[in-house]
This record gives sequence, structure tokens and C-alpha cells, in this order.
Amino acid sequence: MQTNLLQIGTHWLDFHSIKVSIQKKTSLLITEEATNKIINCRNYLDNKLSSTDTLFYGINTGFGFLQNVQIDSSQTEQLQYNLLMSHACGLGEEVSNDIVRLILLLKIKSLSYGNSGVQLKTVERLIDMYNHNVLPVIYTQGSLGASGDLAPLSHLSLPLIGLGEVVYQDKKYKSAEVLKKLQWHPIQLQSKEGLALINGTQFMSAYGMFCLYKANHLIKMADLITALSYDAFDCSTEALHPLIHSIRSHKGQVETASSILKYLKGSSIIDRVKQQIQDPYSFRCVPQVHGATKDVYEYVLHVFEKEINSVTDNPNIFPEEDCIVSGGNFHGQPLAMSLDFLAIAMSELANISERRIYQLISGQRSLPLFLVKEPGLNSGFMIPQYTAAGIVSENKQLCTPSSVDSISSSNNQEDHVSMGANAATKCLRVINNLEKVLAIELMSAAQALDFRRPFKSSTVIETLFSSFRNKVSFNEEDRVLHDDMKAAIEFVANYEL
Repeated sequence: MQTNLLQIGTHWLDFHSIKVSIQKKTSLLITEEATNKIINCRNYLDNKLSSTDTLFYGINTGFGFLQNVQIDSSQTEQLQYNLLMSHACGLGEEVSNDIVRLILLLKIKSLSYGNSGVQLKTVERLIDMYNHNVLPVIYTQGSLGASGDLAPLSHLSLPLIGLGEVVYQDKKYKSAEVLKKLQWHPIQLQSKEGLALINGTQFMSAYGMFCLYKANHLIKMADLITALSYDAFDCSTEALHPLIHSIRSHKGQVETASSILKYLKGSSIIDRVKQQIQDPYSFRCVPQVHGATKDVYEYVLHVFEKEINSVTDNPNIFPEEDCIVSGGNFHGQPLAMSLDFLAIAMSELANISERRIYQLISGQRSLPLFLVKEPGLNSGFMIPQYTAAGIVSENKQLCTPSSVDSISSSNNQEDHVSMGANAATKCLRVINNLEKVLAIELMSAAQALDFRRPFKSSTVIETLFSSFRNKVSFNEEDRVLHDDMKAAIEFVANYEL
């Protein structure tokens, strides 16, 4: 099987597959088992509706507070069409292409279990959109994270019926234009399909998986950059001693101490006799702080892997049990709380990083004030620390939990919501902010390390240093540091560990 081909079915979709889908722009192929389950479920639903007058929520009734309004059998298709149009109420920024692709992937995955009642051709069209990179224009605002991500998933689904907009070949089009270009006919939605498409947690889930994807890289970069800062600030490794961590054996803490020690192995700077007895907490307590973040990351990853392998629309259809049942799997509370937790954990990496930046520019330990020759004439790295401080403060504001909020909707029928979509979008903002702060720390630590010459750090750190110096040179005197900061951010985002 091709390495860029991802099979979608009822088998477990893991984080590695998600990472590959982001990095390599995979194509999707639905399994035969999933195909049969989708067909069987659709046939069951059609037979059920033709043989009974029973009301089933959203299939032959209205939605939300309108649940008791019966819909005539001749209008069930129009009901689904109207649902997509009326619920496409997103506002705000457009969601990035990478996340839109993930939303498509996760919606296809959820429908593949055969508990949603969709037509096979509807799923196949979603797969075609993914494989041809026809990406619906979706907006960041509009979901309460409880009745499913209704507004964003409506925008995701509009192109199926020839409405809305898509990005295709890096250009925005009306969906109808691209359907005509690709010779795709609009899907004629059947009963329940619109509801299956827009009920679900795929907006929150996709954001969460993308946050975890970025966090995975930045957590590792935080340890590596910290190791560089250790030598730049002439720190002692005593606080990394394995015996300390063996008697408080949180997994992330133990791994962090071991990781930084490994990065520093062979450094001539770290082996020098130190003048200080102890280092500031922003260095000495890195295992405890970074380690706690790693433990949170592992927990949140577990929650999200469970979620992306779940069915989250409503109602759910169980052909073998002859059962159609309405519940609340669309409620995003597990995701909202986890996203809030992840945001807090990642913000702490930025928080402690900014404190290391402050120490590096403070003029201590034989380093010049603000890491520049002729301080006074030159301001050096004074203001990058301001920028980092402002970003860290913004993160603290963003870390107010979304999951503790709720606003009643649909005439009080939907009276508790998760606000998980807000948690998702602000979690990504926190992680992007962390990337910026780590870039400023890397700039500062590299500048400080140059003042340690001719002493050398370890092979790992010198490799990082020389790679960074290919992008950002030593700062001899004041220059426009914005350009250096942008280059440093790109470097941190793309450095291969």
C-alpha cells in the first residue's frame, strides 16, 4: 500500500496517522467493511421510515426546540437541505487549510462506523473533496460545542449541495464553480443526512489534534532550547540529578531531567566549576514544570484519540439492534475541558521560558547587560523580552477556561453547552504564542552562548546553534530585531529534532 494512502474504516485511527496526514497530504480510501456498514445502515433507515409512522428526531421532525413539529415524508429531503443552509452562520477568521483537511478526515471517520444513516455517495464525495484538496471555507466562530459544531460543520457540508465556498488550487471559488469544473453533481440529501453531517465534534476534534501535533514538536523544542539556555547562563546540572527525580517520579519530570542531561552531555561549559550554589527556578525547576506539561499532554492525547474514533452525531442508528436512539454524543465537554487543560499546560512552557529570557539579559554571570556590546548606545535584547512578556500575559488571559461557561440556546432546549469550540481556537492561539516565546529564548540564548566563546557546548547544542546561526546572525549592534524574530519563529517551527 502507498505510504501516502490512509485507509478509513472502523479500525483505530491513531495520532501517528494524523501526523502523517498533516505532513504528507495523504489520500483517503474507505475500507470494504466500512462501505458495507454505511450501505446497511442507510437501507435499514429507509425501510424503517417506510414501514412506521414513529417520529424520529431530526429525521421526520424539526430540530432543537422544534423537535415536536412533524415533517411530512415528502419534505424530509428539503428538511436536510434547509438545515445546512440555515445553520451555516459562521463568522470570524477563516479556518486554516490544514485544519479544514483534518475536519474532513474526522467527519469521514465518524460516518464510517455505519451508525449515522448517510448515503455511501455522500461519504464518497467527502473523500473526493479531501483527495482533490477541495477545502470548504469554514469560520472560527459560531459553534457552542454542544449540539455538535453546527455552524462550522454546516459550512463544511454546503459544497456537497453546491453551495458555499471552497479553496481549490490555492484560490477561493464558489462551490458550484468547482463542482462544475470537476464534473461533480450536487448530492441529493436523503433523510437524516444533513443532521449526520453537522451534528458532531469534528471542528473541536480537528483543532485539538492540530494543537497536539504542534504541541508535540514544541514540547521537545522547549527542552532543547532550555539545554542551550543552561549553558548560555552557565547553569549547574545538579538539579537534573536522577536521584532527585527518582523520589518524585512523575513520568514527565523524570523524562525532562534525563532529556536535558542528554542534550548537555559533552559540554565543556556545563563541566566548569560554578560560582553559584543554586540557579533560579526557571532553570532549576524545568523538570517539574516541563514535566507537568508533558503529563497533561499525554492525558489530552488519550482523550482526543478516543474522540476521533467515536460516533458523535445524533440520533444514532443501530441496524442490528433495530434501534434508533437520540442522545447527546455531540456534547463537547470532554474536549472543552481537555483543551482548557492543554492551553494552561502549554502556556506554562511560555511562562517559564520568558523568565529564562529575563535572566539571560539581566547582565549576570559575566554576560553583558541586554546581551549586546556597548549597552547604553545599544539596547540589544531589551525589547524582545518585552515582547515575550506581553505574549505571556496574553496567554494568561486566554487560559481562562471556556468549559466553565454555558449559554442557553434553541429556546432553552439546549440549555447547557460546552463552549469547546472557543476552547479549541484559543488553545491554538496559546500554542502559537508559545512558539514565538521559544523563538525569542533561542535568539537570546544563542547570543549569550557567543559570549561564552571559546568554550563549546555539547554536539547536540552546537548543531542547534550553528543551524540557527545560518538563519540569524550574531547581533553586533542594534538592528531591526523583528526580522530576526520572524526568522527565529520559522526556525523553531521547522527544526528537525
